[in-house]
Amino acid sequence: MIVAGIGCRRGTSAECVIEALHGALARSGIAQSKLGALATSADKHDEFGIFEAAKRLSLSIVLVPQTALQKMSMHTLTFSARVRSLKGVNCLAEAAALAAAGPGARLIAPRHATSVATCALAEGGAP
Repeated sequence: MIVAGIGCRRGTSAECVIEALHGALARSGIAQSKLGALATSADKHDEFGIFEAAKRLSLSIVLVPQTALQKMSMHTLTFSARVRSLKGVNCLAEAAALAAAGPGARLIAPRHATSVATCALAEGGAP
């Protein structure tokens, strides 16, 4: 299963979330049909743009608790000082994707960033 981890600024539109997602998919050569879910930080439970994007794409959302994000932070490929200071992790999108994809997950590529959103893709490990 492939999970798309999403990070974004407050108030980001669904269109901007989808733009970041499509950028990550295109860069990795992965079809949208291969996605199993979107994942983000549990503290984004009220972020309309992420939920609307998931609805439009017919994907479920995994809200990842802070402790799981922190655990996965050491496995990210990208470091953002801003995200580190705000969220306590090196890269929210990458940590969320890894945590939601499950044990043995691996990042497909570093996160793709737009001006307001980031998307990272992770593939679940073998069962």
